[in-house]
Amino acid sequence: MPSPLFLFLLTLALLIFAALPGGAQSRNAAGETPLFTSDVPPEALAELIAGRMSDEQALAQTFMLGWVGAEPSPLIMDWIRERNIGGVKIFGWNTEDTRKLAETVGALQRAALGGAFGAPLLVATDQEGGWIRHVKGDTSETPGNMAIGASGYPRDAYLSGYYIGRELALLGINMNFAPTVDLYTNRESALIGPRSFTSDPVQAGILGAAFARGQEAAGVMPTAKHFPGHGDTSLDSHGVLPRIAVSFETLWDRELVPYRILAREGVPAIMSGHLAFPNTPAASTPASLSPWFLTGILRGRMGFRGLIITDDLMMNGAAASAGSLSQAAREALLAGNDIIMFSKTPALDDPVWTSLLAAMRREPAFRERVLDAARRVLEAKLDWLRRENAVPYIPDMRRVEELLPSSEGASFFLGLAARSVTVVWGGAGGPAPGAASGGLSGEAGAGENLPAAANPAAAIPLSPEGAGKVLLAGQYGDFFTAGRAAYPGAAAYWYSLARGADDLAWFARQADTIIFCISGSEGVSLVQALRNLGKRVILFSVLSPVYLDEVPWADGALAVYSYARESFIAGFSVLAGRIPAQGRLPFGETAAP
Repeated sequence: MPSPLFLFLLTLALLIFAALPGGAQSRNAAGETPLFTSDVPPEALAELIAGRMSDEQALAQTFMLGWVGAEPSPLIMDWIRERNIGGVKIFGWNTEDTRKLAETVGALQRAALGGAFGAPLLVATDQEGGWIRHVKGDTSETPGNMAIGASGYPRDAYLSGYYIGRELALLGINMNFAPTVDLYTNRESALIGPRSFTSDPVQAGILGAAFARGQEAAGVMPTAKHFPGHGDTSLDSHGVLPRIAVSFETLWDRELVPYRILAREGVPAIMSGHLAFPNTPAASTPASLSPWFLTGILRGRMGFRGLIITDDLMMNGAAASAGSLSQAAREALLAGNDIIMFSKTPALDDPVWTSLLAAMRREPAFRERVLDAARRVLEAKLDWLRRENAVPYIPDMRRVEELLPSSEGASFFLGLAARSVTVVWGGAGGPAPGAASGGLSGEAGAGENLPAAANPAAAIPLSPEGAGKVLLAGQYGDFFTAGRAAYPGAAAYWYSLARGADDLAWFARQADTIIFCISGSEGVSLVQALRNLGKRVILFSVLSPVYLDEVPWADGALAVYSYARESFIAGFSVLAGRIPAQGRLPFGETAAP
């Protein structure tokens, strides 16, 4: 911490700066110098501002709140105007109208900039790409992380982060809770699935670091998640606290490898997950509330210097474990988190605030931890929000209307989708039908582009002329649109459990080839009705391809990793033989060592 003499001299310099010609322009309406705008290095200025803050102001910098509705609620505005909270989190329920979202971000920032120190908000969201896209409206739908893992190119990760970040920056969103570097360790992990790049720790770290660099180039602060790793559980921490029974040695050599890489690469923020690891010294305490994990391992052993942010503390994985939301918040700060995040806006006098403020006043050690957290938040803002390519506080509505969605980004994402399409079996040069019955552990020869004679049983590619009468069976509008473009005249069957397997079988008997879109267990149960009909069956997997394990008898199977329009176009382009398959399954056998 700087010496009292250093702080005195810095204060004196700032007073002189304010007295110089033009210095008055950096004063706020109350006549106080808004120190955030001062031309002082981030670390020193963060120390000075934190030192001038009241307990309430310091505690408020650690709060990141969400709200319900498209427009900012009066309560969230009260938290910004009266408390000067550090940040807000944008969820999917705030974002259907892109223009309204941009106007909302501008209103929130104007309120924040009127505060005592003129410090803007961190405005965060979850825009991972693929399946998780909280900011909807006119933003791009993308092939997602597992598609990046299937392509295998770090440049695809970098440009995904860049184009996603550039769209967020137009809307005034300066922080993104991505990349997700959870490994696809547990194949039954419905929460992670295609949000993961791969099951390979080093590859996940490389792709995650490239994705983060792309976001940084767009001016957006990346946040790696969910530390120390959410991939080895089939449970969802929104509802329960997952307990992952692996040793710390396994964690260190597997789930923690991406974070070790990212910490060395200087990623500015990491999100802590509500996950318990009973075979480590943290025992049953969630990692998000564990000093051993956050202070000991992440900061101590890994040397991470950036912000640590909790996942939503209103998730049962945190609140139920701590006994109350207030206790979870206190434990989270003591453990080493710098920002505590809440998906909903509490009342101004909620115990989550009043109890923390009371703890600051009676516990010197807790007060010092909060002041340290506030200083870290301020330093991150001073570093990121004053850069040459910083995200504007107030979105330019003309640019929002002109540049969203990004035509340049759309072209890139279509190319990524094409590079990631994976023929799992039944392709030229790949294994014959049924080869996947032992599990999706091979690479299926995808991308080798061998002549069809190399595999007499090859079902992929399938030309429109050789397909005969085609039935498209699926649940996505873009699947049918892309399928009919590839196979003109194909019949369409929108399947559901309510319609039943017999109904599907009746339509299938009228066709020569059935292209069945499978994205979950519902499809697995229905597709069995096609097994003994003597028809050509090709599986078109969307999202995670693990469900293909249950249908090894199909003639062919290919995988795309998103339900974005571009993924369907790319998948059918490979299936019809217009482009070669280049993707490889981004995971193999994933049993714990």
